[in-house]
Amino acid sequence: MSSHLSLRSGNPVLSKKTFSNTVSINEKMTIEGTVNKTAISLLILVGTGYLTFDTLNPILLIGCGIGGFIFALVTIFKKEWAPITVPIYAALQGAMLGGISYMYNYLYDGIVTNAILLTVGILVSLLIAYRSGYIKATENFKLGIFAATGGIAIVYLVNFIMGFFGSGIGVMNINNASPLSIGFSIVVVIIAALNLVLDFDFIEEGAEKGAPKYMEWYGSFGLLVTLIWLYLEILRLLAKLNSRK
Repeated sequence: MSSHLSLRSGNPVLSKKTFSNTVSINEKMTIEGTVNKTAISLLILVGTGYLTFDTLNPILLIGCGIGGFIFALVTIFKKEWAPITVPIYAALQGAMLGGISYMYNYLYDGIVTNAILLTVGILVSLLIAYRSGYIKATENFKLGIFAATGGIAIVYLVNFIMGFFGSGIGVMNINNASPLSIGFSIVVVIIAALNLVLDFDFIEEGAEKGAPKYMEWYGSFGLLVTLIWLYLEILRLLAKLNSRK
């Protein structure tokens, strides 16, 4: 048995304790099942995103954002509800991303298509590299990504708090095309992408340990969280690069 999650995952919804409180049942988690659940979740997300990709409605964005956060928390604390909560989470996040994508596309035409292609390309490339053994979730790798992800989370939290006072961290501004700002976004994109490797490792261990069937939905939820973060960071990076023109 491999020790995939003997330490931790950089994704906050996927940790070493995730499988400890699950109940063993006849139907077990499989990699194929998780892939299918992830595909369904992504179809729901893209579908609702397409429906809202025609206007910028602040009320809709805020409502879906809050709703998605609530269902994310419910999923984390009630994993057995994942078959119900994850599709709802995907729908709400998709609606929110549709509005955000519309805003970015309005500012820089074609940026959304590029961001989607880059996100898919990174996902496929890292999956191939992971399955081929070129990238391994070693102890040091996990610790490094965990620390980097935590550091980025602190920066985002500080920027969020500063926003209430009409200020913010300069490198977070999409109109800031300075080398430092672009460099920061590149680092964040890399860290977000490498979190996918930890997600793959998490899913593989769940299948090896024979986790309950509903954990397929939970595994797809963790992967979805990382992909959404990666997509948003790629959008931010492309916006900064476009603002240099």
